[in-house]
Amino acid sequence: MTAREDGLVVAAHGRHYLVAPARSESACPFLHCFPRGKKSEAAVGDCVSIERRARDQGVIIKILPRRAWLCRSDRFKSRIFASNFDQLLFVLAAVPRVSEMLLGRALVAAHAHRVRALIVLNKTDLEAAARVARARLDLYRSLGYTALEISAKTQPEAARSQLEIRLKHQITLLLGPSGTGKSTLVNLLAPGAQAKTQEISTALRTGKHTTAFTRLYPLKNGGALIDSPGFQNFGLHHVSEKVFAQAFTEFQPFVSQCRFSDCRHLHEPECAVRTAVVARKIDTQRYALYAQLLREAQLTRF
Repeated sequence: MTAREDGLVVAAHGRHYLVAPARSESACPFLHCFPRGKKSEAAVGDCVSIERRARDQGVIIKILPRRAWLCRSDRFKSRIFASNFDQLLFVLAAVPRVSEMLLGRALVAAHAHRVRALIVLNKTDLEAAARVARARLDLYRSLGYTALEISAKTQPEAARSQLEIRLKHQITLLLGPSGTGKSTLVNLLAPGAQAKTQEISTALRTGKHTTAFTRLYPLKNGGALIDSPGFQNFGLHHVSEKVFAQAFTEFQPFVSQCRFSDCRHLHEPECAVRTAVVARKIDTQRYALYAQLLREAQLTRF
């Protein structure tokens, strides 16, 4: 019988995975693995049980229980791409314009899994655009979120010092749209990441210059950074409607004033939350995201 051993999934591309065995050999730090069974899929950050099939190859036999995860999904399918993280770091930039719908989804996901959320505004050297972005971030600060401002290209040392203390000994999932400077940030926080990406890409047989896969980088001060390609959406189908309402903390002062205890804050009469939106006590864009998430939950079938 083949002996089993534990490992950590450090990169994923399709159903191809790189696993760092708990007892790794310096000459072979990763195993190229496939999951057992057609429906079984792992995610970067998963702790797994594996069986070796060759010196550098193995099979994922079991995925151990996850404590946090995020999915990419549409109406028809969903796929977990990262798991077991302690905090979520969402990168925005002065340019391109802040994507609040994507930011809002990330904050809901963080709330649902009880992980910290950190917002970072990059490219603050673009002063005029940064002022506009900063004005919107004030809303999130008022809701209790931490929002840092950096310029990773023009002031890299200042950016590193701000972030390293918050990432130390934490597994951090890095999210954000394309064009916000995530790659610059990864190379700043995890020196040698570009070379490691080429090494991982070759091992996954995706080509030396392909970066469209999720991967995990250990950080020198402890902890790790999970980086995923820039994307425009991710699924929250596994989050309940009750959690949606709780995640929008600005709703809470008004919820108890609704006529119905099970009010969904959409079309019900005498809804105090909708009244607060009309009175501009709740941000209209935030409420629009809440309503959209509930509509998506009703349409999604997996």
